[in-house]
Amino acid sequence: MTEISSMLITHVKASIEEMERSWHGDLEKVLKKLYSHELVYECAILKTCNRVEIYVVSPKGSKMLIDFAKEMGVPDKIVDFYDHEDSLRHLLRVASGLESMIVGEDQILGQIKELFNIAKKSGTIGKTLETAFNKAIQVGKRVRNETRINKGSVSIGSAAVELVEDILKYLNNKTILVIGAGTMGFLVARALAHKNVNKIFVANRTFERAVRLAVELCGRAVPYELMNNYLKISDVVISATSAPHYVLTKKMVESAMEGRDKKLLLVDIADPRDIEPKCAEIPNVELHNIDSLKIISDRNLQRRIEEAKKAEIIVEEELKLLKAQYKRQKADKILKDLYSLAESIKKREQQKAMNKLSAYHTLGEIEQEVISDLCHSIAYKILAEPTKVLRNAAEHNDEDFLNTTIKLFGLDGSK
Repeated sequence: MTEISSMLITHVKASIEEMERSWHGDLEKVLKKLYSHELVYECAILKTCNRVEIYVVSPKGSKMLIDFAKEMGVPDKIVDFYDHEDSLRHLLRVASGLESMIVGEDQILGQIKELFNIAKKSGTIGKTLETAFNKAIQVGKRVRNETRINKGSVSIGSAAVELVEDILKYLNNKTILVIGAGTMGFLVARALAHKNVNKIFVANRTFERAVRLAVELCGRAVPYELMNNYLKISDVVISATSAPHYVLTKKMVESAMEGRDKKLLLVDIADPRDIEPKCAEIPNVELHNIDSLKIISDRNLQRRIEEAKKAEIIVEEELKLLKAQYKRQKADKILKDLYSLAESIKKREQQKAMNKLSAYHTLGEIEQEVISDLCHSIAYKILAEPTKVLRNAAEHNDEDFLNTTIKLFGLDGSK
C-alpha cells in the first residue's frame, strides 16, 4: 500500500483572500487533473470556506504536491505538507471539529461526506483513501456522541450572528436581511430565530426556498430582483450564497446608502465571497468576512477546551486502530499477490507436467485431476506457514517484515 500525502491551506495560516487566490477552477476538474498524473493512484480534495486540503496516494506524494502548490501559486507561508500519519491524524481532527474555525461545528462532517462522494463519483478514490475517509466520518460521529464539543453556538452561521451582537450589542430593534437560503443561510436563520429581531427579510435566487426559510424565522421572503429595496432599509446584511460572483457590489451598496445616515453592517460568510471588498470604503458601512469570526472562534475554544481534550483522546485512539487496519490491508494485499503468483506458477508447471506425460499416453480425466490436485496442494501447503507469519507481522506492526516479503517474492507493493 502506497501511503497518503497531503497539502493543507487553512484558516490557521491563510486569510480568506489568500485562500481564494490559491484556488483555481472547478473541483471535479482539479481532481481529474491531479488524477491524470502517472504517479497519483488516488486523490481527494476537501474544499470549504476555511480550508483547501488535497490528499493523494502516491509513491512521490510530497514532491508532487510541492510542485502542484507552486503551479497554483500558493505562497510557502500559508501551506503545510503532511506525511501519511500526520495526514491521517489531521483528517480525523478535521472530521471531529477540532480543526474548525468554530471548534466543534457540525457542518464540516457533512462537507467531508459530500466531497468524499464527489471524489468517488469522479473515480479518483481507491481503497486507501476510502478507508481514511470512512474512518474520519465514523470518528466525527463518535466525538459528537461521546463529548459536548458541538453543544451551543457552533457554526459559521451562529458565529456570524454572535459577531453582529458583539458589534451592535442588541438586535431587538434591528432589521436584518439574509441573502441565501442554502445550508449556511439555514444556520444563520437558526441562530437568529431566538434573538427577538425586529424584522428579518430573506432573499434567494429561488423564491420558494426563501419562503421556506422565512417561515422558520417568522420573517418575510423578498424577491431576489427587489433585494436592493430591502438593502436600503436594513441595519444588517448577512450574505451566504453559493454564487460564483459578487451578489452585492460597491455600486449597489452606494446606491442603498444614498440619503440615509444610519450605519449598515455587512457580514459576508460565503465561499467565494458575496460582497465586493471595496464596499468597506463606503462611509457608514462596516464590512466583515470569515476572517472576522476568528475572535468568536477563540472565545468558543475557551468554552470547549475540556471537551476538545476528550475529542483529542478519541482521535488518538482511533488513529491507532486506523494504522493497524492499514497494516492488515497491506498484509492482505501481499497475500493476495503471493497466492496469485503461486497460482500462476502452479498452472504453468501443471501444464508442463501434463504435456510431458501426454507424450507417452493420453491422460484420462482422473489422471489430470490427480495432477491438478497435487500441484494445488503443494503450492498452498508451502504458503500456509508464510500466511500465518505475515498476518502476525501485520498485527504487530512489523513493517520491515512486510516490505522484505514484497522484495523477496518480487511483488508489487505500491498499488
